[in-house]
Amino acid sequence: MFALNFYSSVFAEQLRDGRKTATIRLGDKRDKYQEGQIVWLTVGQRFGTRKKIAAAVVDRIEVKPLHSVTPREIQRDNPSLRSHDELVDFLAKIYGRKVSADDTITVIHFSRIDEFPAV
Repeated sequence: MFALNFYSSVFAEQLRDGRKTATIRLGDKRDKYQEGQIVWLTVGQRFGTRKKIAAAVVDRIEVKPLHSVTPREIQRDNPSLRSHDELVDFLAKIYGRKVSADDTITVIHFSRIDEFPAV
């Protein structure tokens, strides 16, 4: 089982209520994630304890330059961001390095899987 992990606990609520339905990652992640793959959505620090929020299915994967990300994709990744500049700053914080609009990114679109209680 693979996981889409999110470092900030701010995303836990957004993942639970369905406001976050995509993630934008630096680099080409097609070798790690595939359309139709089932993943866990987790929140926690790298090399630390993580909390499983839900399971999800990977709906679509797009690899492109950061400057080609649409406003809708930015909103699906982080509802508090409004522009490419804010996205560049956000990714630079997460990855701890300089990020440019020409960097290759992967947009992973996913749908949360709700579990129904046993009847």
